[in-house]
Amino acid sequence: MPPDFIVIGHLTRDEHPDGSYTLGGAATFASIAARNLGYRVGIVTSAADNFPEPELLRDIEIVRVPSTTTTTFRNLYQRGHRTQYVRDIAAPLTPDVVPLEWRDAKIALLGPLVGEIDAAMPNIFSPATLIAVSPQGWMRKWDESGRVRAQAWLEAPTILARTNVLILSEEDLGGFTERLSLYVALAPLVILTLGEHGCAIYRKHERPLEIPAFPTQVVDLTGAGDTFAAAFLIHYRETNDVAQAARFANATASLAISSHGAENMPTRTQVEARLRQTN
Repeated sequence: MPPDFIVIGHLTRDEHPDGSYTLGGAATFASIAARNLGYRVGIVTSAADNFPEPELLRDIEIVRVPSTTTTTFRNLYQRGHRTQYVRDIAAPLTPDVVPLEWRDAKIALLGPLVGEIDAAMPNIFSPATLIAVSPQGWMRKWDESGRVRAQAWLEAPTILARTNVLILSEEDLGGFTERLSLYVALAPLVILTLGEHGCAIYRKHERPLEIPAFPTQVVDLTGAGDTFAAAFLIHYRETNDVAQAARFANATASLAISSHGAENMPTRTQVEARLRQTN
């Protein structure tokens, strides 16, 4: 059967100072979170032939566009601040690479990292599909050294015209915080993640609704936003209740960041137990 939940975006190699690397990207964390929450998941991505499909992505169907390179990042952390460098970029992702039978998925999440997703991608999905965007890859640029910095997202009007949910972080906005009001005007629903403060829900002509985070011992923040996005979309699709979906997503993210690596992504049973603890 085709996937219920599809994620479009590059799988990445995230390099570490000791020369090792881990699997990264929205496609990695969001797809694992969705699988652990009980959904059939598919990924549309691009990577070099020598880039393995790891055990972490077991039971996830992958459509991989051929590429001579794999998108690679080097992340340097100092006092909690990340400086990021782009080393390589895989082939772009265009609408024609998405299988026809996947275009009726319940949920489609577009998670670009280096602007790799064609702006027309939202247009190919069924009207019944919940289409979401995690836009960090459209909101960054890099110089000749590969150093990543924020930029204004100029294609937002085109992409958000067919998007149901926009999920982004304060870090994604960079120095362009004034553009949040534009995104709220363009998208039916905007979720801004606020780290340890939880998230804020924005809708046109409504006051923002803040949903607090769940207290947790932070071990590894990698992929927290992508985990939140998958959990939010799943619960929102199931309940049509944005506040409950945000609370479910905050609970999922709190469990994910309390241990190292995507291999410890929580199950639905664990998330529901976390929710009961605070009732």
